[in-house]
Amino acid sequence: MIAVPEDGEIELDLLIESVVEGLLVSGTASAKVEGECARCLEPLTDEVEVRITELYAWPDSTTDETTDEDEVSRIENDLIDLEPVVRDAIVLALPQAPLCEPDCKGLCSECGGRWAELGPDHGHETIDPRWAALQERFSDDNNEEK
Repeated sequence: MIAVPEDGEIELDLLIESVVEGLLVSGTASAKVEGECARCLEPLTDEVEVRITELYAWPDSTTDETTDEDEVSRIENDLIDLEPVVRDAIVLALPQAPLCEPDCKGLCSECGGRWAELGPDHGHETIDPRWAALQERFSDDNNEEK
């Protein structure tokens, strides 16, 4: 329902430090996100900012040798791949059910109109079909008496 657009930019403000076991990357990533409200389906835009801290292990270091491949990121050919770390951090920061407003009332279940636009007196009278004939009988009697 909400995501960074395919052609969207992600701004990184990172510090890369050399440590005994590899490179420590820390900082922030921010991006504009677009989607639709989970209740009323109106388009929405927002911005997400996340903190990132990730250790990239040197080849043949103790960390590299003592951890599984998916436990710590690795430096390969003197390069680090930031994409998985940044993507995962941003995806985890996105709301599962984004709302256009914190008090969004959503859509009317009968007509599909947005409650924010319908007004407080909006409603749909539903009559149990078993009582419909009785309702018609009494409404006819009331019209004749007038």
